[in-house]
Amino acid sequence: MTGLPLPSKKKLGLVIDLDTCVGCHACAVACKEWNAGGIAGPLTDERPYGKDPSGVWFNRVHSYEIEALPAPGAQAASASACSSEESDLLAMLAQPAMTLHFPRSCLHCETPACVTVCPTGASYKRAEDGIVLVDEDKCIGCKLCSWACPYGAREYSAVEGVMKKCTLCVDRIYNEHIPEPSRQPACVQACPTRARHFGDLGDENSAVSKLVAERSGVALMPELGYAPVNRYLPPRPRRAGAVAMQPVASPTVAREEKLEQEQLPSLLRWLDRALSR
Repeated sequence: MTGLPLPSKKKLGLVIDLDTCVGCHACAVACKEWNAGGIAGPLTDERPYGKDPSGVWFNRVHSYEIEALPAPGAQAASASACSSEESDLLAMLAQPAMTLHFPRSCLHCETPACVTVCPTGASYKRAEDGIVLVDEDKCIGCKLCSWACPYGAREYSAVEGVMKKCTLCVDRIYNEHIPEPSRQPACVQACPTRARHFGDLGDENSAVSKLVAERSGVALMPELGYAPVNRYLPPRPRRAGAVAMQPVASPTVAREEKLEQEQLPSLLRWLDRALSR
């Protein structure tokens, strides 16, 4: 089985903001495009236009529907008489239904199970920056690493018979032949909402570490003991009562506004209706 290097101070990884991710899959497509011609390429597809297409994707985005949640103490308050102001406050504290988009890729764990179960040393962790990679020349396609990974981050290429995974675009982030602002993973560069961030999570003074501290970023399933490096920023609370809090005109006011509109010239009435849409 493959051993792990001594823990390194530098821990390159991703920080993903679940509050601003819109599930557009730009990260997945950019990842596929770059890595199809990089050190991990090709990322083959089988029957891409058939009824049962399959292929290798390092980055996948899952979408979940989250049900609305009442405000804390709302049931007890509803059982007793409460004022309109209290009802409005409870509506504001409630969480509305929402769609959560969850990007998933390799988390580059500090103690990755996928590395320690590899019988040939094909899966390994770099000592200098903590990136977990696969040496395809050594891989025999036994899939032990994919069975050991609890995050489902390993991809098997049936065409080549080897395992593949996210490389953090290692052939890009160290490439001195491209402009320095572009030396970041393709998924980070392509994200239109800036929901993805890249940096050294081993440095508490780095921009990504400060972002995690400010937003209370979390690791995925830390109880398993693999110490994933990547972090997720939780979605910010939504206000369910925003629409309910808007003032509603009384019937008397509405009638007065209608009379005023009827007194306007026809052109102005048409313009008022057009601008009110």
